[in-house]
Amino acid sequence: MLAPGAALRYTANVVLDRLRVPIVQAPMAGGPSTPALAAAVCEAGGFGMLAAGFKTAAAAREDVERLRAATRAPFGVNVFVPPEAPANPAAVAAYARRLGDGLGKARFDKDDYDGKLDVVLETRPAVASFTFGCPDAGTIDRLRHAGVETWVTVTTAAEAAEAAAVGAAALVVQGVEAGGHRGSFAEGEGDVGLLALLQLVRAETDLPLVAAGGIATGAAVAAVLCLGAAAAQVGTAFMRCPESGTAPPHRDAIGTRRPTALTRAFTGRMARGIVNDFMREHSAHAPKAYPEIAHLTAPLRQAGDPERAPLWAGQAHRLALELPAAEVVARLVRECDSALAALPSSVERRAEQ
Repeated sequence: MLAPGAALRYTANVVLDRLRVPIVQAPMAGGPSTPALAAAVCEAGGFGMLAAGFKTAAAAREDVERLRAATRAPFGVNVFVPPEAPANPAAVAAYARRLGDGLGKARFDKDDYDGKLDVVLETRPAVASFTFGCPDAGTIDRLRHAGVETWVTVTTAAEAAEAAAVGAAALVVQGVEAGGHRGSFAEGEGDVGLLALLQLVRAETDLPLVAAGGIATGAAVAAVLCLGAAAAQVGTAFMRCPESGTAPPHRDAIGTRRPTALTRAFTGRMARGIVNDFMREHSAHAPKAYPEIAHLTAPLRQAGDPERAPLWAGQAHRLALELPAAEVVARLVRECDSALAALPSSVERRAEQ
């Protein structure tokens, strides 16, 4: 199953053209994304992704090796683009005082960006996707010569134009509904819903688009295909799968009626999660300070208390099912096909009225 006209419009984009189904598994850093989850999605006909964020380069390489041992299908690796400069140390210190004891050491680093680029260039996955910014044209050219497509996460039309200008092969268009961190180039920008954003980005560029944010059913997949996306990127809907590495308290919170909200409280960068006590107490006071605050709160996040740890999830998390990943993919495909098949008859019925 492909978006209508996809094979004609996107012939230069090898990966998306070869997918049996237009489902991309979102790279979910911090535990949920695993080689087992990516392999299951790949084997079901979709496109699996590994999350290199918050890992060492050596750990990212090990994940690639484990995934390659589990599937011969193409897959991708996601890398965080580092911030250009440290945050205001006074703001970080004030937030640390507010949080109290049991904290880690706040520090600025680049998440071993260069080391992870080296891993990607050496291991040559089909796709390198980037979040929190856009790699420069030289990096994209190096990846292209290594046979690796570059996908860039965008949250505004301006970001889409910038990524297109430096040679991105495809854009992951992330609506504000998405769970986890906002992929914006400049922290705090990009609060547009997915359906509006797809239209705005399409007006900027003809690059292939992968739609992300709040996609939990096949009807939502059909909707983004109708708006010109070549595929749907799905994250939260895979977080209850047995192949995912979602922590038990986090897994238990997904699929409930609990609301989500955006917060900087856990990492200093805007992200969407299920509302808990830590968010209520500290969201209004957290400064823009990534990755300093991420290091500061690491012990709190790793302790496993669901009221103190981030419960990243998209706005449609209530619809996530506890099923194997292959069954999630198959269900999305069936529902998408049904929704697309129903369109002509529903349009005809309205025309007759």
